[in-house]
Amino acid sequence: MAEASGILHTTLFPKFAGPQKARRRCSTVIMRKHSVQCLSVSTGDKTSVTQTVPWGCDIDSVENASALQRWLSESGLPPQKMSIQRVDVGERGLVALKNIRKGEKLLFVPPSLVVTGDSEWSSTEAGEILKKYSVPDWPLLATYLISEASLQKSSRWNNYISALPRQPYSLLYWTREELDRYLEASQIRERAIERITNVVETYNDLSLRIFSKYPHIFPEEVFNLETFKWSFGILFSRLVRLPSMDGRVALVPWADMLNHSCEVETFLDYDKSSKGVVFTTNRQYEPGEQVFISYGKKSNGELLLSYGFVPKEGTNPSDSVELSLSLNKPDRCYKEKLEALTKHGLSASQCFPLRITGWPSELMAYAYLAVSPPSMSSKFEEMAAAASNKTGFKKDIEYPEIMERALQFILDSCESSISKYNKFLQASGSMDLDVTSPKQLNRRLFLKQLAVDLCNSERRILFRAQSVLRRRLRDMRSGELRALTIFNGFRKLFK
Repeated sequence: MAEASGILHTTLFPKFAGPQKARRRCSTVIMRKHSVQCLSVSTGDKTSVTQTVPWGCDIDSVENASALQRWLSESGLPPQKMSIQRVDVGERGLVALKNIRKGEKLLFVPPSLVVTGDSEWSSTEAGEILKKYSVPDWPLLATYLISEASLQKSSRWNNYISALPRQPYSLLYWTREELDRYLEASQIRERAIERITNVVETYNDLSLRIFSKYPHIFPEEVFNLETFKWSFGILFSRLVRLPSMDGRVALVPWADMLNHSCEVETFLDYDKSSKGVVFTTNRQYEPGEQVFISYGKKSNGELLLSYGFVPKEGTNPSDSVELSLSLNKPDRCYKEKLEALTKHGLSASQCFPLRITGWPSELMAYAYLAVSPPSMSSKFEEMAAAASNKTGFKKDIEYPEIMERALQFILDSCESSISKYNKFLQASGSMDLDVTSPKQLNRRLFLKQLAVDLCNSERRILFRAQSVLRRRLRDMRSGELRALTIFNGFRKLFK
């Protein structure tokens, strides 16, 4: 399981500008000043990527974390009731040193120790250039991290960056081959590919618009795709949004050593009275217990996407699986239905979240549209709007005449997805890992186990939906049979 912080973002980082074509490079460069080694870079397809950055540490390094704790204390962090230790959940975490009461405020990290888009750059010239180009917070902070990291001890953030993982647990570090192989059954695979593509496009855009114009300030040996994958991996797993600071995104040293638990609901925020970033416990902790926060109500797939871990099956009440629904191309009304969907920002194939407790009304609206006959063409617009959630699809709005067909359509989609999960899980036991290095073998085994855990948790939700749908269809059909039997009985009676 990954060490990570209480990131609360719900959307991907904003792009700086339009996408550029991914470029392919192969270089081996070692700079004396920055000591950056880039062994190979590929942004094309399934090529494996090897990367080394000289900053950061092993994910379980307590020594670097202890140095961070000392530096923070010397820089204004007040005495804490927690310390950084190796833990069972997340490699490193914050562990209670004293009894902690329920409802107690902890941390109190002052703004001077928080990294935001307004933080002062050690390289003032680099900061001025990025602000001149109005670079948004995400790529700005990604570039800031690399700039400060490359300066090593010359940066005031050296102790913080030295305690960050050298390779964050993130799907950004999975090769395309690994994504295709281990996540073939899950919709998270598409999300991961999209995220990697966005990181590549953002880097290429920055490189084209800024870095190439100022190579003496942004040398490619330092500011390259591999270092941006590292910095974005840090941001995805550690950046928090602070509601009381007007929703500003920030990196909060010390606080980002807190690990996630599905059983807590407490989040980081800025406390105006104490003038520090805090969180309020929703349970008591005894000395030696690991202290947790929530990273938000995220599915297991979303937690894997940003943080690189999957909670134990059945422990995440916010877990969901993306169910893909598609219009039937041979449908005589395919064109009209697609036009209605496109008008409301949807496509012929659309994903909707299934939870263990049910599915959204938007999914039902899409299903109604998919099975609607030509005689209901006047309702296509209404159904498409409801599926897009722009009108608020009321649960009491139904189409009884096609209800059974809509439920069967959803059931067929569920069973199609289940078969994909079954196929992967059956093959995973004999999956050839194709590696000779012990270190690489351990990595592949780790990725495979994550994929199996995710597949089991997502398939569990699909099984639940399958059971509910089958029962509803059985009840509907048995009700129709009863009604038909009674009707035939009346006919015989009146004869």
